[in-house]
Amino acid sequence: MGQLKETKAQRVERLKLAKNAWEHFDEIRDFARKGYSAIPPEWMGTYFRTWGVYTQGDGAGVVGGTGGEGKSTPYFMVRIRIPNGLLTSNQVRVVADIAERHARGVADITVRQNFQLHWVTIESLPEVLETLWRAGLTTTGACGDVARNVTGCPVAGLDAEEIVDASPLALAIDRELGGAAEFYNLPRKFKISITGCRHWCSYPEINDVALTATTRRRASGVETGFSLRVGGGLSTDPHIALRLNAFIQWNQVVPVARGVAEIFRASDTLRQSREKARLKFLFLQQGWSADSFLDELQRKIGFPLDHGETEDIPKDVHRDHVGIHAQKQNDLVYVGASVLRGRITPEQLHTAADLADRFADGHIRTTTMQNLLIVNVPQGDAATVAKELEVAALPAQASVFRRGTVACTGSEFCKLALTETKGFARWLTQELEERLPDFQEQLRLHITGCPNSCGQHWIADIGIEGKKIKVDGRMVDAYYFCVGGSVGQFASIARPVGYRCAAADVPDAIERLLAGFKESRDEGENLRQFLARHSSEDLRSILAGSFVTSVDRDLRLGPVPQGVEG
Repeated sequence: MGQLKETKAQRVERLKLAKNAWEHFDEIRDFARKGYSAIPPEWMGTYFRTWGVYTQGDGAGVVGGTGGEGKSTPYFMVRIRIPNGLLTSNQVRVVADIAERHARGVADITVRQNFQLHWVTIESLPEVLETLWRAGLTTTGACGDVARNVTGCPVAGLDAEEIVDASPLALAIDRELGGAAEFYNLPRKFKISITGCRHWCSYPEINDVALTATTRRRASGVETGFSLRVGGGLSTDPHIALRLNAFIQWNQVVPVARGVAEIFRASDTLRQSREKARLKFLFLQQGWSADSFLDELQRKIGFPLDHGETEDIPKDVHRDHVGIHAQKQNDLVYVGASVLRGRITPEQLHTAADLADRFADGHIRTTTMQNLLIVNVPQGDAATVAKELEVAALPAQASVFRRGTVACTGSEFCKLALTETKGFARWLTQELEERLPDFQEQLRLHITGCPNSCGQHWIADIGIEGKKIKVDGRMVDAYYFCVGGSVGQFASIARPVGYRCAAADVPDAIERLLAGFKESRDEGENLRQFLARHSSEDLRSILAGSFVTSVDRDLRLGPVPQGVEG
């Protein structure tokens, strides 16, 4: 009887048990001395990821390879953790210098407030990591089966409307779980968000564990705590996080976050398949409920949690922080720069750092909408800062299309993508600005190059998912439309409407949809409401310009590899 072949999940679990790669920086140094050819497969496919390092694709994406992955090049993508998006001007300069020296001047801000670099060689990787460490930055845990970057409101501590500044808790959770050896071997990635703002700009609905500030009245006065949600996530099986009936007190936040991570770590059922290894599958396939999860969590942390309180859920969440906004500190503002598709150059980073030093106190923040903020700017200097950002092509005043567009890495660098996204996002934005210059409705337009949804198309007003179709006998980039995704009070997964077109035809389709909205919207109706009241057939016909039959999303027949989301 032949020996059973080891599955991908079994191989990854075996490798993680055999070695904690964080303890073997010496091996990375050795690879740097010997060259790319000396790197063994287990490092390429598993161990590098926990260091925040991914192999870089050849520009053809998944279609250029076999088995669901494209071909690798002798270069790496390197992701830098930025907990809660908090940075100093010196740290931004360090990222800029590394991007210039080691990454061909390419840096991206991701949807988890990270920086991601490209074109990094194995020879320069040790220097890149050590330079970041000296600046108080790290890549550890930015990828892999670990607790990923903890996201939060980028204007925590500054926002006059916030319930509480939760950034100290974000940093405390990061210290507890991020890069911690105890949580090196989770079934898959584990995403955490905590926010004290009223607008939930960090999208708690799509995180594995999310804490949102709320209050309750006690005899002694008003107490601030947090609501708790678990099991959110996107990819090919999108799932909105479930709210548990619990009020989490300030001193309980870190133990609760750790407890959820321990439940996740202890689940052997989630280690059987790489495609079904996220926390959400306890609810989607394993029969868990919000109540059963809460019971297990209380057993794990060893103390009971108070019952949940009523919370104010934001109605329509579109808070990109772009523009000039007053802070709660007297006479101070923050200036939010729009970073188109998240791509930023070393020169632009240096400009932002210099402005933060010249006009403020040297603090900069990144956002989940892939933008950059200069904070603590005296009100009288705000216009000057905004003008200099504009000169650097980082406008504080931008169109709704530029502000609302998010794009994943795409086939330019990602081995899993079907389509190129970054250049496409820039072209699409420019097209829409020219065609619809008077369109002012807030819009989330998210572009993802494959079903993994690293571009978060499932929560967008208009989400487009990369495909390939044949046009005039050759395969070209195409996109499939999903509409009506939302977070906050109307949280829902975007609806696939059965329309697909070549990438070159996407501006025409979106122009028809938004023009149709302007012409036939009901009084006071916003885009989300307009999309909700129209059938998929109606929307498909508007997008196409005439009646067309529905097409399938054409999900891949084989397993979808884990994505490289930010």
